[in-house]
Amino acid sequence: MIVGTCKLRRVISVDKDIKAADEKQLIARACSDRAAFVQLYRSHYDAVFRYCVHRLFERQAAEDVTSKVFLKVVENIHSFKGTERQFSNWLYRIATNAVNNYLRKAARRNRLLKLAREQTNSQAADCGESAEKLALLREAVFTLRPRYQTIITLRFFENLKLTEIAEVLGSGPGTVRSQLARALANLRKKLAADFTDFTDEINQGELK
Repeated sequence: MIVGTCKLRRVISVDKDIKAADEKQLIARACSDRAAFVQLYRSHYDAVFRYCVHRLFERQAAEDVTSKVFLKVVENIHSFKGTERQFSNWLYRIATNAVNNYLRKAARRNRLLKLAREQTNSQAADCGESAEKLALLREAVFTLRPRYQTIITLRFFENLKLTEIAEVLGSGPGTVRSQLARALANLRKKLAADFTDFTDEINQGELK
């Protein structure tokens, strides 16, 4: 059984290495090969769109911003130099800038905040306690400053590590850790004691 498990782990490791190598080649080809870029686009679209939805709460707005993200990628992919993991973080960085630019217009921000509140009220009426808490959490996150929104979303919705978030934001992991702590403190104030479980990961040393 142990031998079989070790063999399975080696196969999984090899598969990951092959996938990483293929992705790296695809990124390089996408600079001049339209078909390669389309493949890259399809591979990463869902992740970028999901992140935009988590930041904006509205599908149409998220679709618009996601389109702008990949337009920016088309214009700048020739300048990207790095690994496939760094490429994913680069996409998050472009998406973060695109979302923040979208939210700079007060009218858009107020409309989306109103939508978040409407969703909160609707889910509170129609769903159970967990759904209500999630809706309240999303509304509370939306009221944070954009950088805190980014860190919270990348950590708890996209499951990025602190080192990866730091790469997305161009900051050090220590800075991101302290900003995450401040963002969580702000959320605790907004949500009272309902979401203190998020801070458990800090105490357990899991935010690495």
